Amino acid sequence: MKLLNKGAYLRAGLITLITLIIFNITGANPAYAVQKKAADTSVSAADVTFTDIPTAADSLAIRKKQADSVKKAEAAKASKAPAAASKTAEKPKSLWQIFIEGLLGGFTAVILPCIYPLLPLTVSFFTKKSGSKSKAVMQSLIYGVSIIVIYVTLGLLISIIFGSDALNELATNGIFNIFFFLLLIVFGISFLGAFEITLPSSLANKLDANSDKGGLAGIFFMASTLVVVSFSCTGPIIGTLLVDAASKGDRLGPAMGMFGFSLALALPFTIFALFPSALKTLPKSGGWLNSVKVVLGFLELAFALKFLSNVDLAYHWNWFDREIFLSLWIAIGLLIGLYLIGKIKFSHDSDVKFLTIPRTFLAIIVFAFVIYMIPGLWGAPLKSISAFLPPEATQDFNLSAIPDGSGSSTASPSAAIPASIGERKYAANYTRIKTKGLDAWYDYDQALQVSKALHKPILIDFTGFNCVNCRKMEANVWSDPQVFSRIKNDFVLLQLVVDDKAELPAAEQFTSKYSGKKITTLGGKWSDLEAGTFNANSQPLYVMLDSNGNLLKDASGAEIAPSPANYDIASYLKFLDSGIAAYKK
Repeated sequence: MKLLNKGAYLRAGLITLITLIIFNITGANPAYAVQKKAADTSVSAADVTFTDIPTAADSLAIRKKQADSVKKAEAAKASKAPAAASKTAEKPKSLWQIFIEGLLGGFTAVILPCIYPLLPLTVSFFTKKSGSKSKAVMQSLIYGVSIIVIYVTLGLLISIIFGSDALNELATNGIFNIFFFLLLIVFGISFLGAFEITLPSSLANKLDANSDKGGLAGIFFMASTLVVVSFSCTGPIIGTLLVDAASKGDRLGPAMGMFGFSLALALPFTIFALFPSALKTLPKSGGWLNSVKVVLGFLELAFALKFLSNVDLAYHWNWFDREIFLSLWIAIGLLIGLYLIGKIKFSHDSDVKFLTIPRTFLAIIVFAFVIYMIPGLWGAPLKSISAFLPPEATQDFNLSAIPDGSGSSTASPSAAIPASIGERKYAANYTRIKTKGLDAWYDYDQALQVSKALHKPILIDFTGFNCVNCRKMEANVWSDPQVFSRIKNDFVLLQLVVDDKAELPAAEQFTSKYSGKKITTLGGKWSDLEAGTFNANSQPLYVMLDSNGNLLKDASGAEIAPSPANYDIASYLKFLDSGIAAYKK
């Protein structure tokens, strides 16, 4: 009975772990900004000066020439430019999040069938072979460090092979996103038991033979053997982590993810070497190990859909709508729940004769999450997972209400717009990311003309089709009635989509003064403007200008610190009000 209680506690711990993985996939953790770097070169803040954005009468080429001509003259003034405008996404925070994801992935891998049974075998080997506890602990530490070295080396190789520039392109590159989608589908099917992804058996045999050598080399080869033999279980998790880290565009992302993964994988071997008697409290291997693997397989399939959605938005396919995405997630969630309660099973599964407490609680969480998603089919915002879903504008049937703000003008924003300004340029490209109730403009020069006609400041929203933080800001902050009212009534909203793949007309293509590369797409044009003028490459980035293109207030982005945004409604309102006050002065 005593051992049974201990096993129950450990299984309860496993519930918490798997629950964290589910929430991690579905959006309870802070979402990363899926970004496209503005230029293929990196420029430090010390190398860039800032000038005001010229007027609407100037073309893009003239504007850039003017900016270059006044840089030296205004160097002293530019050095006092708002600090927030010179920062990009907080990379330490991003790397920390990648590390946490890797850590969770590593702890999950420990309880998979390929690794969990090896824990007592490996620890017993060290304790018996060494002859003393201190030597066993030392050997286990070397074993753990070897695992970390192997996986971190793998992450570094990914970074070296692709390089930071290539990693930045992965976020919006159609071919890579389709590849990642198919890769995760294969990983998911593998976890469901259709086949196993294994490395060549000859490699495992060779490493195992070398592990018989004494000293540090033998222990290192033992760790290498574990890595190779367990690849059928760890491969899909590693692949998912590397895909996610690489697509964030940070050079150290893959290495940091692998560090977190390998640290979590190595810790149990060292801890149980310190306390070998604790091995007796571990639950026995059994069918529950395979159940963990199958649940992860379903989660891999759900996660893959995000990459397909990225391509659909950036390339204007316009067929993978929000309700389709949600329907697939709901179906996958139902299958997970039914699997957990034993109503469906695969050929390699054991019969579920009764529900254990861990299965019961995990099934409750899954079914509750499915019920939570269902109203989204009719337009419910689903704020906790909004960062991962396609924009609400892709919804064909939407019953959600437009926020009703107060305290601002209710006049129609388009009432005083001269007919000479013409139709909204590029508006047809962005119907699928349009915020319901807001009439945005999508061309810089045109927005300046509108600002002069309406006598309102401009709020630039540097955004992206694949920007998860942009969707999170729109769902969690812009949906607030007061914020919505400010943006709708007190600003000319200019949304510049930096990852739009639409080709610029040949006459409008140009060579960037910032990166020296030819800009051929509409997204590249705005991305170059963001980097060259504000030295920022993260989205969302919010900038307030007057009618002549002069900066009113510090640039603000969800990932910029210190920032008036950061998903805090009160701070964002203060940011907007400061711009309105500055414009009136």
